[in-house]
Amino acid sequence: MQNLVNAAEKLSNKGFLDLEIDPTLDLVAEINKLKKEKNAIILAHYYQESEIQEVADYIGDSLGLSQKAAETDADLIVFAGVHFMAETAKMLSPNKKVVLPDLKAGCSLADSCPPALFAKFKEKYPNHVVVSYINCTAELKTLTDICCTSTNAVQIIESIPKDQPIIFAPDKNLGAYLIKKTGRDMVLWNGACMVHEIFSLEKITKLQARHPNAKLIAHPECEAKILEIADYIGSTSGLLKYTKENPATEFIVVTEAGIIHQMQKSSPEKTFIPAPPDNNCACNECPHMRLNTMEKLYLCMKYELPEIILSDYVIEKGKASIERMMEVSLKAGLI
Repeated sequence: MQNLVNAAEKLSNKGFLDLEIDPTLDLVAEINKLKKEKNAIILAHYYQESEIQEVADYIGDSLGLSQKAAETDADLIVFAGVHFMAETAKMLSPNKKVVLPDLKAGCSLADSCPPALFAKFKEKYPNHVVVSYINCTAELKTLTDICCTSTNAVQIIESIPKDQPIIFAPDKNLGAYLIKKTGRDMVLWNGACMVHEIFSLEKITKLQARHPNAKLIAHPECEAKILEIADYIGSTSGLLKYTKENPATEFIVVTEAGIIHQMQKSSPEKTFIPAPPDNNCACNECPHMRLNTMEKLYLCMKYELPEIILSDYVIEKGKASIERMMEVSLKAGLI
């Protein structure tokens, strides 16, 4: 019993899981066993490593995962993603226990918009409605009038009266894309996702030359120069759907490479090429997403730590911005 207490304290205090595990342990079997014992559900984002995706009960994008969390009868929600996603799940399921395999699994985009600085920024535009991309912290959601996802962003912006000025946060690239799509003039917060800003236009162009029949598909968090040459722009789930339905047999995928696992499973006869980034390691994986491992997932479930804790104020105030988004999405027939 004391060993269990010591382990729990270590997990809670350090905020990440680095306990030693027997290397002969069958992690898949143990994780499935824990799911039954604890009435737990594992939610995994498309950007998680393939092993985690395979053991998950549900795989999706950030909002879809949180919606699933709200629907489930599970007592324990294990969120294999990044911190803001687990926060959103907690906001939508305040009476359930939500845990994250590694508390250090943050998000460069969410971190690019500190709430205290944004609050001061917001004061400069007192008559503006704040629309925030769902990829932001729970605290930023309390400063937000209505959230959006990359799937429903256009509909959210178009639902706001044309004479109503808008602040869009935190992603300047998604914001610029929405300005172009909707014709609305918005004030943009200067934030971005490190993964989606690292893609090399020069390398992608050369890749297209080698694969002239490949469709170039990109996430709207990418820079404008990338989006301008894309055959299709869409959310993570939108990109996956496009590859299933489009008759093309080759795709150059300009987003985090984790999604390719699901693309290959859905269309094994097709070829998926990860877009090259502008760095020497040729790596387009999110370092925050990849902090979660099978070992940490197992420990997280075993000890039910680290747990996501939010104040009642943050849950109530932040949840309102998500609920407004859901209302618009429902009217638009998106859900």
